[in-house]
Amino acid sequence: MNLSNLKPAKGSIKTSKRIGRGQGSGRGGTSTRGHKGAGSRSGHSTKIGFEGGQMPLQRRVPKVGFKPINRVEYVGVNLDVIQALAEKFNLIVIDFAALQQHGLASKNDLVKLLGRGELKAKLEIKVHAFSATAQKAVEAVGGSIEKI
Repeated sequence: MNLSNLKPAKGSIKTSKRIGRGQGSGRGGTSTRGHKGAGSRSGHSTKIGFEGGQMPLQRRVPKVGFKPINRVEYVGVNLDVIQALAEKFNLIVIDFAALQQHGLASKNDLVKLLGRGELKAKLEIKVHAFSATAQKAVEAVGGSIEKI
């Protein structure tokens, strides 16, 4: 075997339609575009989403919801997740960098501490926001919570 006798697999190469090359080719005359109408003219294109006059999908489906421009979205982290993180890695201070390092938040996220679960360890937690129940739970164990 050498480079001179390499060729593509059988059936993988198809010849393109040669359109508009005379009546004898079978694709001359109208060149597979049919007779008259916009589709036979050069430069014709249909609008995106046009379905031949049928009501298009984006108009059939109702508009739903609203997101205000100035919304602030937080990534929620619950107390049980914080407790598991503290036990697994022997952490006393849990801040944004620690959450980022262990895959609970990415660099542009805002983190909010939520109150699901139980906290047993005395921790110093630094996050962007926290719920009232989370704050009570952290302070009940003797820990502190700080807003970044």
